[in-house]
Order: sequence, then structure tokens, then C-alpha cells
Amino acid sequence: MAKRRVGAGKGRRFLTIGICAAVVAAGAVVTPQAFAGTAGGSAASAGSGSFFERLRARFNQGGNVGGGNAGGNAGSGNAGGGQNGAGCSDVELVFARGTGEPQGLGILGRPLEQALADELPNQTVDSFAVVYAAASNQRSAGPGATNMTQHIQQVAQSCPETQFVIGGYSQGATVTDIALGIQGVGTQGQAIPADLRDRVAAVVVFGNPLGIRRQTIARAAPEFADRAVEFCANGDPVCGGGNNFAAHLSYARNGDVADGAAFAAGKIGG
Repeated sequence: MAKRRVGAGKGRRFLTIGICAAVVAAGAVVTPQAFAGTAGGSAASAGSGSFFERLRARFNQGGNVGGGNAGGNAGSGNAGGGQNGAGCSDVELVFARGTGEPQGLGILGRPLEQALADELPNQTVDSFAVVYAAASNQRSAGPGATNMTQHIQQVAQSCPETQFVIGGYSQGATVTDIALGIQGVGTQGQAIPADLRDRVAAVVVFGNPLGIRRQTIARAAPEFADRAVEFCANGDPVCGGGNNFAAHLSYARNGDVADGAAFAAGKIGG
């Protein structure tokens, strides 16, 4: 699957945006109505449990992680670290899943955490799954950003040495955009305060709907330009135009997760 990586200093081609059918991303349902703005009724939600099982089998992702995460997931338990207090990790991944996925890190957040831990064998890596509805009408993105921000604030206060890697998939990328202070991309949400933005070492997003606006994080939030990487598969209608709906499903298997982890690891301690 051809893909495009959007990062600092990278050019980008945009195709005419035309979303004319539903995109189902491993349990994440993305509808045309969802990207027509935040107004309008709710579109069809994700399907039954058997539907999720079929999709998980297709992507070899196994079972769901977590339900109602209020305090973060268990981390990788890597050796190393030592500057923080008890219970603090060196690095924490804060990730927002895609639309319709069950509460947890989701089909991209789980392997991203593991890949990040593999990239940082001498540091402790923990994770937190953003708690939000991931609703099909996209109205939950703002509350998700508020949850992401408030969690970062809480951990930063207790763990002064912890560095954060934040990100998301599909609507979860919109959650991340709002948390970075990008305006007009979804419902209202709380952004990470200025005094904590240096604690965000890296931003990693997949299938970011910001692309529909012909924007990137680097352009819309220049403060994060050198710390952000966006992955948009060629033809993905959610982030890059086109009508190849399979492209929005490709991130779990096309190498982008490993590339995102390597990018983030390169920013840790930088």
C-alpha cells in the first residue's frame, strides 16, 4: 500500500476531497456526515461484537484492551529510568482510539506502545487510553481532548520527569489536534497549557481528518512542527482525498506504526 508521511519540512499534495461512502476502520466507523462539521444527527454506530471479532481477526489484533480507563493502562515494564517518583514512568503514551472502537488504546495504540517500548529498552514506557465516546458523529472529539489534556496535567504534576508521546487514529487524531490548540477542527475542548507543552516530546497521528481542511499539524500548530509526524495512506479519504477506503484500514499493517514509534523515540530526551 503506497503511503505518504507528513512531517516538518515535508511537502504535501492534496486531492479533491470527496467522501461519499462509509469507511470502516477495524471497528471505527467514519461517515460522510461526520466530516461535514459537528452539526447534524448521529450516523450509524459500529456493529455487533461478532463484527468486531471479524475485523480483529482480519488485522490480527487480538482482543480489546481495557474498558473505562480512568487511570491509564499498565505499561511495558521496561527496566531503566529512575528520575521520577514511585509509580512514574520515563515516557507515557497518551493515545486516542478511532471512531467506534471500544474503550482502550485501540488497534493502533496497542502496537504503538509496544513498538515504542522496543525502541526505548532502557526507559520505562507506560500508556493511557484517552477516555471519550469515539462517537460516529465526531462530537466527542472535544471532550476527548479535554480528557487527554487533564490527564497530562495530572501526571505532569506528580511525575516531573515524565515525557509524553501523544497521538491518535482518525477521530482520535482530531482529539489530538484540539489538545494541541488547533481551532475549528471539531467540538470545543481543553488544550494543553503553554507551560506543559515542552513535556510533549512527540506527536504521532494516523489518518488525521485535519487533511480535509488542507492542513497539517506543522502548519496549524507550528510550535509542534518538529515534534509531529502524520501518516496518511495514499488514497485515504479521511486525511488525503481519494476514494480508497481500504487505505484508512492499512495503518496497522503497513509499517507506519513502527515508523511512528521510531520517530517518537528519536525525540525522547531531545
